[in-house]
Amino acid sequence: MKVTPYQIIEKKRDGIPLTEDEIKFFINGLLNGEVADYQMSAFLMATYLKGMNTEETFHLTKTMLDSGKSLPKLGENCVDKHSTGGIGDKTSFIIGPIAAACGVTVPMVAGRGLGFTGGTIDKVEAIEGFQTSVDLQDMKIFLEKNSFVLSGQTDDIAPADKIIYSLRDVTATIDSIELITASILSKKLAEGISGLVMDLKYGTGAFMKKVENSEKLANSMARVARKFGVSTMMFITDMNQPLGRFAGHSHEIIESIQVLKGEGVKELHDLCVNLAAGMIYLGKKADSFEKAKEMAESSIKDGSAFKLFKEFIIAQGGKDFNFEAPEKSLDIAPNCLEIKSIEAGYLNHIDNKEIGFMLIDLGAGRRIRSDKIDFGVGIEFPVKLGDKIDKGDTLCKIFHRDEQQKLVQNLEESFLKNVIKIEPNRKVPPKLIEKVITDII
Repeated sequence: MKVTPYQIIEKKRDGIPLTEDEIKFFINGLLNGEVADYQMSAFLMATYLKGMNTEETFHLTKTMLDSGKSLPKLGENCVDKHSTGGIGDKTSFIIGPIAAACGVTVPMVAGRGLGFTGGTIDKVEAIEGFQTSVDLQDMKIFLEKNSFVLSGQTDDIAPADKIIYSLRDVTATIDSIELITASILSKKLAEGISGLVMDLKYGTGAFMKKVENSEKLANSMARVARKFGVSTMMFITDMNQPLGRFAGHSHEIIESIQVLKGEGVKELHDLCVNLAAGMIYLGKKADSFEKAKEMAESSIKDGSAFKLFKEFIIAQGGKDFNFEAPEKSLDIAPNCLEIKSIEAGYLNHIDNKEIGFMLIDLGAGRRIRSDKIDFGVGIEFPVKLGDKIDKGDTLCKIFHRDEQQKLVQNLEESFLKNVIKIEPNRKVPPKLIEKVITDII
């Protein structure tokens, strides 16, 4: 007797493992019309609540991968990186060129904003003319020229995931370990990679709030990737405060360029060097992780990473971009409100998720899929967790439009009341890199 969507949803609701055929039927049914969006939404919630074992997650990943086209394996030095996202996370623009400058082939398929976090593809679209839709055949051509390509998910890459991804965003099922695993790997495996570096965020500005949940996701990703013959390096990193100094699309492009020119803030520089080193090491361009870090640092110092960044931007349509003065080529909101501290003490807490919602209020994120992104608005953070704060010190700067005066006044009040805590005694801030899990095949 033919299985029905109802029976599969019921089975998953009751926590009973699904077979390979049942998963194939349900995912392929979404594409051919046998499974409706509302049934997939129910399936996603049941999966969120009951989970999946490794075999189920593998079959879900493979079915989503097989729903589209894939590149053949591009060699042992083909490695990509993916982040679970956060506030001010612009590492892709930095580590891709670093790794490529060190001989790694980097085919990077990235996503748009999800929930309260910004998306890599949304950010790079701040560069006028940049082509974010690159099909697999053109991807091969770009890689032959520059060793680095950055594209959004096209119709030929895991089309089932594209539908499921948008449904997860509006059904409160974003932070399911199994669904995250299948979504990321179904896109990454289509690139023909042999290695994958993951930046798994935890904290107030991440989907995973606790280190142990990020560790569970790391292990899930590693187990499933291994079944596809892909080596992994998982970095569990802190997202209890914005990464770097800026959040907002144009501002993050500028800050990325600063890091590539050796002028960026230390925390962002250090994280990017470590992530790029992971790619260099998995790509067999260095015989140790420490050697890979040295190579990553050298590519910044000798200018080769920045040179490759320029070549990649020009190749994908940003030919008129001013790399030496990027603020002249980018939309930057004209007004700046400085929020100053009303008390003295130590900055001990930042509700990073609330900062994400502040950015959405400004127009740097979407409430619904059809919302248009404002590339020019953003927030600057001159202080970090653990810093000593004097009364009157600037805590953040909000870049906004003329018509947003009333909004930013409300944001200022909310920021001081709900987003930060300044206390008499200093708390030790969390480590930027909490743990690294390596699985080399």
